[in-house]
Amino acid sequence: MTSPVGLDHPAAPVVGRPRRDGGQSDTARRILAAAGPRFYREGIRAVSADAVMADAGVTKATFYRHFPTKDDLVAAYLGTVAAAERAAVEDWRAHLGPGRVLEAYAEHLAAQACGEGFRGCPFLNAVAEYPDPQHAVRRVAEDHRAWLRATAAELLAALGVRGASDVAVQLVMLRDGAMAAGPGVDPATVGRALRTAGEAVVRGARG
Repeated sequence: MTSPVGLDHPAAPVVGRPRRDGGQSDTARRILAAAGPRFYREGIRAVSADAVMADAGVTKATFYRHFPTKDDLVAAYLGTVAAAERAAVEDWRAHLGPGRVLEAYAEHLAAQACGEGFRGCPFLNAVAEYPDPQHAVRRVAEDHRAWLRATAAELLAALGVRGASDVAVQLVMLRDGAMAAGPGVDPATVGRALRTAGEAVVRGARG
C-alpha cells in the first residue's frame, strides 16, 4: 500500500493547520497532494520544500504556516499512507476470518509490488533516509512497522499459532522480501510465492 489515503477518507488524519471547525484545510491538502508522490518517487531527501511549494502553488509563508518544517510534512505524508493501510486491513478484518485477512493482504501486496511506479515500502524507504531512531519521521515509520507486527500477531493468535509474536516477525520479513521482488515479476507469481511461504511458516508454528 503505497499511495496516501485521500484526505476526505474517514480514516485520514487532519494534516497541517486545520480549519476553524477542525476539518482538513484545502491548502494543506494541496501541499500534501503535491509532496506525497514526489517523496515516494524521488526520495524524501531529494525533494526540497521549495519544489513542493512550487508544485502546490503556495507561498513560503503559507507552507510553513501549515508545516513548520519539511519533516512535519514528511510525517504527515507517512501518516496518511499508514492510515490507508490500516483502514484496508480493518475493513478486511470486519468481513473476513483471520486466515483470509492474511491472504487478502498478500494478494494486495503482490499487485502493488509488481505495479508500475512501485518504489518499495515507503516506511522502509523512510527508515533508510532517517537513521536516527529518535527522529520524528523515523518514529512514524517505526510505529507503523510495530502496528504491522502486532496486527499479524493478533491474526495468528486467532488461528491458534503458538509464539504468535515471533511468527509475526517472520511474516513481516516475508512481506518486506515480496516488496523487493522488483519489476518484471508477474504479480500472480509474487502473490503465490508469498502465500506459499507464509502458509509454510504458519504450518510450522502450529506444529
